[in-house]
Amino acid sequence: MGAQSGGRMPLVEHFREFRRRVFRSAIAITLGAIVGWVYYTPIVNKLASPVCDLANARKSGATHCGTLYIDGVLGPLNLQIKVALLVGVILSAPIWIYQLWAFVAPALHRKEKVRSILFIVCAIPFFALGAGLGYWILPIAIRVLLGFTPGALTNLVKFDNYLDFVLRVILLFGFAFELPVFLVSLNLIGLISGKAILKPWRFAIFGIALFTAIFTPTGDPLSMGILAFPLIFFYFAAGGIALLVDKRRARRLAIDLAD
Repeated sequence: MGAQSGGRMPLVEHFREFRRRVFRSAIAITLGAIVGWVYYTPIVNKLASPVCDLANARKSGATHCGTLYIDGVLGPLNLQIKVALLVGVILSAPIWIYQLWAFVAPALHRKEKVRSILFIVCAIPFFALGAGLGYWILPIAIRVLLGFTPGALTNLVKFDNYLDFVLRVILLFGFAFELPVFLVSLNLIGLISGKAILKPWRFAIFGIALFTAIFTPTGDPLSMGILAFPLIFFYFAAGGIALLVDKRRARRLAIDLAD
């Protein structure tokens, strides 16, 4: 969509552009959800593996698998829909991340677009890395949480609640690992400088620690550290990259003024 005079769009055009990006993202998530629906059985087996082995339970003819259960007549259908949507959101991440970026991109100059797209491309592996780390930590989180169950009681876990927990952990880690991409992109757009990123580093570290303490599922030091230390590293790495970008931008501006 072409920008209006002065490089600006009317408010109505912004709403239309936003609606178009949301629609494309929804289509991508739907297509990914279809894949999740088709491969529901192996996916749900993998998701349940931190608690029980569904495949072996089926083969042995067991009536239950660990402490997991499904409740109600619509329970199995609701579970399959949730699993499909979870797969759709994760598989379509490259597309909806790009659509989010494309909504912002018209405000940038051509050179800034080229450089920023490189970092948006980095958002995809960063999200995958965070989501993978979230899945890796699931058995630890579940073991710690279920360890609080009194010895005389049995903790039966509804699969819907378990899936919500899995989704929260995976997406939390995936989005958290977008921190460096977000900071560098803001720097490339010109909304924030490298110094502005790094100056409040003490508050940033405290904020990261607070964030991990609140949103990690268990709150134990191991889970918090697994999320907090990479985020702190990414924060300083993003600040360093932003400083380099600022230096190049200042050098280019000085050359232009000299000419």
